[in-house]
Amino acid sequence: MPSNDIASPLLLHSKAPAVTQRIANPINFILLGVVYASWAARVPAVRDALQLDAAELSFALLGGGAGAVLSFPVAAGLVRWLGARLASCTAGLTMMLSLLCIALSPSLPWLAASVFLFGASTSCFDVSINALGAVSEKAAGRSIMSMLHAWFCAGALAGALLGSAAASAGLPVLQHFTLIALPLAALQLVNSRWLPRDEAGASSHAPLYALPHGPLAVLGTIGFFGAMAEGSVGDWSGVYLKDILHAADGMAPLAFAGFTGMMLLARLFCDRLKDRFGARRVVACSALCAAAGLGLATAALNLPLTLAGFALTGAGLAAVFPFVFSAGGRHGPTALAGVATLSYSGSLLGPPVVGMIAHSQGMQAAIGFLALVCVIISLASLKASALD
Repeated sequence: MPSNDIASPLLLHSKAPAVTQRIANPINFILLGVVYASWAARVPAVRDALQLDAAELSFALLGGGAGAVLSFPVAAGLVRWLGARLASCTAGLTMMLSLLCIALSPSLPWLAASVFLFGASTSCFDVSINALGAVSEKAAGRSIMSMLHAWFCAGALAGALLGSAAASAGLPVLQHFTLIALPLAALQLVNSRWLPRDEAGASSHAPLYALPHGPLAVLGTIGFFGAMAEGSVGDWSGVYLKDILHAADGMAPLAFAGFTGMMLLARLFCDRLKDRFGARRVVACSALCAAAGLGLATAALNLPLTLAGFALTGAGLAAVFPFVFSAGGRHGPTALAGVATLSYSGSLLGPPVVGMIAHSQGMQAAIGFLALVCVIISLASLKASALD
């Protein structure tokens, strides 16, 4: 049975007006999306500034995945000790700081360390806001997690389009990231006052952190491959357009923008599809659509069709994280952190693996590998009873 260790510390009351309470957690998901996409949009610019090859860029990206995976026990502890509201605020401000550190990195080791901090802070922020989302979903008595993740997509789409505009205008990465980080940090401080006033240090006999097993391990496996595909598209799609289709700097971020835009549209309907058909069927069918989209992108016939392929991939992967995190969150923050650890291990391995394949076999082979990953997601979801 699901544990109550998420419900006890997260008391859904706040001194903020009802309207601001309703928008507080969606704002958190928007912030996460903007920051994540801002980094993804300028990966080619950072690579070119430091003159990195595919293997060296893979090493830097490995830092982000390592930071995400290694920080999940910390994330569970922050939610337990500080409460999800203060944990999200602390992690969110660190996330903004890490964006500036990336822009200021003078060499590969510094870049890898900055991306490590970025991965760690975004994962802690992610667990905190998903913990709040799981409680809100339980209180609502219906599926709402996909809609919350749709707000992440809205933020990511905005971040990708802003990144495209900044790159087209020749704006240096440091100026771009400063213009993003400072206003969002101020918004984060204000928004934290609107979140539920949860209690820190709630007593619980549940372990602080444990890797999932049984049905939860299957959830983590699906999340693992979903993160591998989603993270790799975020990190490599812009590079793919530049290297294979010779797209301009301003066009390269549009692959991620299309990916995120279609993911946003799909997530607007995922909750209703889940209630009608069940999560397993939705994820299985949509993952095959993602595989088809990546197949189209791999063909690299021309720029519009390649952009369409990445967009279809976004629609196909839309249901994976909301449904995996919703199912994991029903078992408490410890279980959620464990499922997230397996899930985001895909972020650790995905981009570097894609980079190594690209280095040895070419970028098209690397994107084709991601199509195979999506087929695996489809097959695994059919066996994942915990999704429903």
